[in-house]
Amino acid sequence: MSILDAHREALVRIARRSRTRSLIPRAGHDFASNDYLGLSRSAELRAAVAAALDRGVAIGAGGSRLLRGNDPEHEALEAEAAAFFGSEASLFFSSGFAANSAIFSTLPGGRDLIVHDSLIHASAHEGMRLGRATTVAAAHNDVDAFADAIARWRAEGNKGRAWIAVESLYSMDGDKAPLAELAALADREQAFLLIDDAHAVGVFGRDGRGLADGLDGRENVVVLRTCGKALGCEGALVCCPRVIADLLVNKGRGFIFSTAPSPLAAAAVRASLALVRAQPERRDQLARLVAFAGGRLPPSGSQIVPVILGGDARAMAVAAELQRRGFDVRGIRPPTVPTGTARLRISLTLNVDEAAVAALADAVTELTA
Repeated sequence: MSILDAHREALVRIARRSRTRSLIPRAGHDFASNDYLGLSRSAELRAAVAAALDRGVAIGAGGSRLLRGNDPEHEALEAEAAAFFGSEASLFFSSGFAANSAIFSTLPGGRDLIVHDSLIHASAHEGMRLGRATTVAAAHNDVDAFADAIARWRAEGNKGRAWIAVESLYSMDGDKAPLAELAALADREQAFLLIDDAHAVGVFGRDGRGLADGLDGRENVVVLRTCGKALGCEGALVCCPRVIADLLVNKGRGFIFSTAPSPLAAAAVRASLALVRAQPERRDQLARLVAFAGGRLPPSGSQIVPVILGGDARAMAVAAELQRRGFDVRGIRPPTVPTGTARLRISLTLNVDEAAVAALADAVTELTA
């Protein structure tokens, strides 16, 4: 008997459910990445990174932000991001997963309630698992369900703070949260509103400020904006009141005990924010591509287009055949999405053109008819 037998059996059980994951190389037309504006390989960002290296920006931070890892590029990015988005402060994390883990495990207290959308990202669930607050799921995009959950909690005699947690644009469905109504609910309940704006920043809002644009600056709003999607870089920015940023610096274990993000990455994000402001034509071009795709694929109202197929095996078989035909489309299965809703997740980016979208739509129609 091998010490690894239990792990081998775990993999066998995963395979029996048609849920084995594996790493495959990039190939074919990009319908899988989150590089919505095509910035990750752009000449502009490459030039900005080269210029940063030339002026001596370090590749590695060399330590946590609290132990000599705090670089001028981090501070410059945080100041520029706060000014751009309209928040009192911002804090740079190595990834959106790390940022959400820190937010949910640090900010809500043991007497508090987190009401989260039923489709919220796994990183939020990880943060809630590490935290002390009571948590409850609300029906997707149902403001009344959020209000009812808070009312029930209050009726039980609880006196803590409520936290409303949502994504602005859902990464597997491509639909948008009713942020104005949720913000009004947060105001009425003296609750905090936590918004993950990961898939909207760069694509929507004034100058690409995202769907949370206009909510920054409120004392009860915290917005996470990742830098590895439309911004084409890596890392994440938590935009929030100054006291929240200071609390994360002092109590956020994922911030305190992690090596700081690369200063070079911070320099790249600074350049990307400038590009997003200066090049609205990228957003316009993406909007045209989304509209074009909407006439050929199930329209979602955004650059994320789900094609629901139901069964895990079917979704993966169709995705594999699309890949064989030169379209990099990935199948998504539970637990990433609810049981019975395995799907193709088609991502529209400026890395493809209308001809590629039309050819993909024809192939999807053929394979799913």
